[in-house]
Amino acid sequence: MEQTNSKQEAKQPEQSKWIEYIALASVPLVLVLGNSMLVPILPDVKRQLSLTQLQTSLIITLFSLAAGIIIPIAGYLSDRYGRKKIIIPALILYGAAGVLAGFGALWKSYPILIAARAIQGIGAAGTAPIAMALVGDLYKGATESQALGLIEASNGAGKVASPILGSLLALWSWTVPFFAFPVFCAGSLVAMIFLIKEPKASADKKKTPLSDYLKNIKQIFKQKGHWLIPAFISGSLALFILFGILFYLSDILEEAPYTIKGVKKGLVLAIPLLGMVITSFTTGSLIKKNGVLIRWLMNIGLALMAVSLCLTIFFSRNLYVFIGLITLSSIGTGLLLPCLNTMITGTVEKAERGMITSLYSSMRFIGVALGPPLFSWMMDISHKIIFISVTSLSAIALVLVFFFIKPDKKVA
Repeated sequence: MEQTNSKQEAKQPEQSKWIEYIALASVPLVLVLGNSMLVPILPDVKRQLSLTQLQTSLIITLFSLAAGIIIPIAGYLSDRYGRKKIIIPALILYGAAGVLAGFGALWKSYPILIAARAIQGIGAAGTAPIAMALVGDLYKGATESQALGLIEASNGAGKVASPILGSLLALWSWTVPFFAFPVFCAGSLVAMIFLIKEPKASADKKKTPLSDYLKNIKQIFKQKGHWLIPAFISGSLALFILFGILFYLSDILEEAPYTIKGVKKGLVLAIPLLGMVITSFTTGSLIKKNGVLIRWLMNIGLALMAVSLCLTIFFSRNLYVFIGLITLSSIGTGLLLPCLNTMITGTVEKAERGMITSLYSSMRFIGVALGPPLFSWMMDISHKIIFISVTSLSAIALVLVFFFIKPDKKVA
């Protein structure tokens, strides 16, 4: 069956392949819009609803925490019943809860807004993480790396566009970004229904009993846990740092000495993310299952993160140098994440791929969830403690990757 899929892939027209890529990339795009588009308007939400810094951070955290908890369940269901059978209902729930969140904001009801955000997180659990597993089902070899690089780039592109888009929509009203999101979600839903044809091997496979399935997962961790666990931790730390810094910047850029608000703030927030997006896509296109290159790029990326974040401790008052250093850190993240994606999806059998990629995505979401509240707490202590902490975490991730993640010359 693997050989058949490879032959079909070889015959697939280039144009058709890129249409599929775009449809698949729309899923992580709407996933990130659901969170990142709200980051630049969080200070407005805080003022309009008279919230504390911690209450404001929960708008991001509850979404990500709910997603992180549900993702492994969605992964198991996608392995058992097929990827599209999970992605499509998840997109519907995700968009519908987005409408409810919009009304919560319109009615200035924090409880409704928070409840809707948690429901959105449940819907989000069945989107991008399952799309990553679907890429592994659809493509092989260099094509898979290219598709995964595009998915990571799409994720990053959403992060680049979202601060600008959120700021632009907020010019009309601070509630508009909440209502705009379901429109994007509907577009992704249509693309998944009509443009992606799931392989029969994935959709119609024999149903494995849960007990046997869990034994298989346990066996995978027994054989590969020595590098899978450090990979999960490294991906989680990278996203914790990225979203924590975004949350931090959204707040402090409006204060002296910067005093940057509105669309201008959205543009500044987009600069580091643009660096990550370009790097992610380039990395995904270049690595092509080359284990030696993957190892080098992961270590270089984390070293770049550690050094640049360390330097921000001394240059945070100069806006140009400050944003430049954070952009270098984001470039490091762009080197790391596509390599981790390729290793995790490429070295796990198709039958358990959904669960493994979902556990990885769950760890990433938990990293995103912890970022805003912990950065909010550190902001009350000292701004320097933030960058001392993220520098230390980057160094820890570098040690984990350097000593424990040593891919073969050719990643399977």
